[in-house]
Amino acid sequence: MRVLVVHNRYSSAQPSGENRVVDEEVTLLRAAGHRVGLFERRSDSIGSRSLLGKAAVPLLVPWNPAVRTELAARLRAERPDVVHVHNVFPLLSPSVLAACADAGVPVVATLHNYTQVCPPGTLHRAGRACGECVGPKVPLAAVRHGCYRDSRLATVPLAVGLAVNRRRWWSGVERFLCISAAQRELLVRSGMPAGRLVVKHNFVPDPGAVRTGPGRHLLFLGRLTEAKGVRLLMAAWEEVAAGGGVGVPLVIAGAGPLDREVAAWAEGREDVRFAGLYDPARVREAVAGAVAVVAPSEARETFGLVVAEAMAAGVPVVAAGHGGFSELVEDGVTGLLHRPGDAVSLATLMRRIAADPGRNEEMGRAARHRYDRFFSPAVGLERLVEEYRAAIAGRTESMGGS
Repeated sequence: MRVLVVHNRYSSAQPSGENRVVDEEVTLLRAAGHRVGLFERRSDSIGSRSLLGKAAVPLLVPWNPAVRTELAARLRAERPDVVHVHNVFPLLSPSVLAACADAGVPVVATLHNYTQVCPPGTLHRAGRACGECVGPKVPLAAVRHGCYRDSRLATVPLAVGLAVNRRRWWSGVERFLCISAAQRELLVRSGMPAGRLVVKHNFVPDPGAVRTGPGRHLLFLGRLTEAKGVRLLMAAWEEVAAGGGVGVPLVIAGAGPLDREVAAWAEGREDVRFAGLYDPARVREAVAGAVAVVAPSEARETFGLVVAEAMAAGVPVVAAGHGGFSELVEDGVTGLLHRPGDAVSLATLMRRIAADPGRNEEMGRAARHRYDRFFSPAVGLERLVEEYRAAIAGRTESMGGS
């Protein structure tokens, strides 16, 4: 199969699960013998633009005519069977859909977040869940609140792009790949076409080894933001420490806006280690050495790669009981789900998962079994190719079999 992957890569200064997913899918498809091309833009390139060029970037967010022309020419030259769209913000724009329509190539789009109904894509604002813009309406609330980067001005291009391109997305994509059933359910409720929305979970590569022994630490791994539950975790750990601890330290690995706050909180403590940003090898080592991975996101995650990575290593998870986490984690079987936003609930479950090594080991084995069934590369490849074929068949049918 000939596949062209379209993706605007996020800044390399910040860890991006979405970039990882794209890279791993491309590698998987190529290893299976499919011919995969890339049509990319990189957000890193914005920094090297002139002052005028940087100022023009927001104008390209709703529509980039140069991208439409360039991609259409490439599609005519390469004639792929299907185009797989991932992120188009900020340099590609929904003009890629027009280029695919010009060339008559079917489109599959992975929805990594909630940008179809929420300009910043998080459904999270001011430390709590938010759904003000969900539904078939102009997302004026996002502009009023300055939801993207706490700036009304920066939010305007996203809100405009969502409003003017909504119908183009819904009619121009044959198959939307939701990465959890919870995400699909919310998007269907918002008015997106249910018949085009399917669930295809992300996969994670097999780390090559599973946990041996009881584990040496509890591990938070991810971006250091309030939405990821970092402040909630710190509050919960104070509860744990006040009760005498759990016998192992908390390791916090990642980078983000709360770097300094986390470092200051951890400084001088024997029960906490702030590790900063790990490279992939250190990530695998840290996960495989964990009593449990803690994922206390206050935003409703669409999936949760860190949860799947823990499962692959035979490690249970303590996660917030909402969004994609409720689907990934079988509560009491492969991990434990705490009440979202509740520090006491999170502290209680961190104590519980560390208190019974035998039960913890059982949950770890069950987690690995669940990974093999739902989140392994073999399953990911099968589902991906299946959806490509469905998109091709759908486009052929809509064209009258021509």
